[in-house]
Formats: sequence, C-alpha cells, structure tokens
Amino acid sequence: MDENTFAALMGRLTREIAGAPLGTALQMHLNADHGPGSDLFEAIFDACKIGVKEGWICNREGGGIRYGRVLKATEATHGFSVDVVDMENRVGPYHVHPNGEIDLIMPLTPGACFDANPAGWCVYEPSSGHRPTVTKGRALVLYLLPQGAIDFTPEAA
Repeated sequence: MDENTFAALMGRLTREIAGAPLGTALQMHLNADHGPGSDLFEAIFDACKIGVKEGWICNREGGGIRYGRVLKATEATHGFSVDVVDMENRVGPYHVHPNGEIDLIMPLTPGACFDANPAGWCVYEPSSGHRPTVTKGRALVLYLLPQGAIDFTPEAA
C-alpha cells in the first residue's frame, strides 16, 4: 500500500458518491453497502493502518490528536479531500462543514465510538458543526470533505 494505491482506492468510493446529497440517506447507503466487514471498509481500514505505521497518514500532531490531509480535493477524488485522524478518548476542536462531511469510523480499540457512533459511516449535512469526540478507546476516523471545505471557528453560543 502506498499513497497512489490509496488514492485509487478512495477514487473508487468518491466516484460512487459524487453528487449525492450529504445526509441520512447517504449514511444508510454507505453503512448497508460498505459497512464494517465489507470489502471496501476493510480495504480502507487496512490502508489507513499501514499509512499510519509508515508515517504518510496522520503525520502531524496537535493537542494529543494525530492527523493529516492525505489527499487534496481533485478530479481524481471527485472533489473530495481525504483526511485521517487518530484519536483516543479525546474531544477535538469545534469546526463547521460548509459542504458537509462524510466520516468513516475505524475503531482500533473494540467498541470505540466517534460522536457516539460505532464502527461504520457517519454523514453530516452541509453547514453542520461539531466537536469531534472519540470515546471508549482509540479510533481512526477518515473524513471526506467536499471541496476540502472545513472551518475551524469558535463554537456558537
């Protein structure tokens, strides 16, 4: 596994979901067709673990969170950027998703959750925001961001 192979793997997924509205229907589709145990889920999870081990995924650290943008939003990724974070029992900084966010939750500790969601997919609609939170252990979370858009802003009161 290397960055080019990872990019091709992600391109297969982003081609499938390009143009789909970000919301509950997409989340249900991804979990039904590409949830834990599926070939695609396991291939992405394995790729992320290899990338972390080799240092080309999650190659930065801040506030106890390892993270990194693996792929920029390009035609090859159908306009999605790909970021991966490695978090353990941690709350991340508040941010807003101007165009939405698609998350793949990959627990490294059995039972670890991301924003109270177990292993699988979580989709946030455009203009949503949150403080990303991993509980019950350690997890890798892959973020697909349409046009790479994310705004780290103070949380609204």
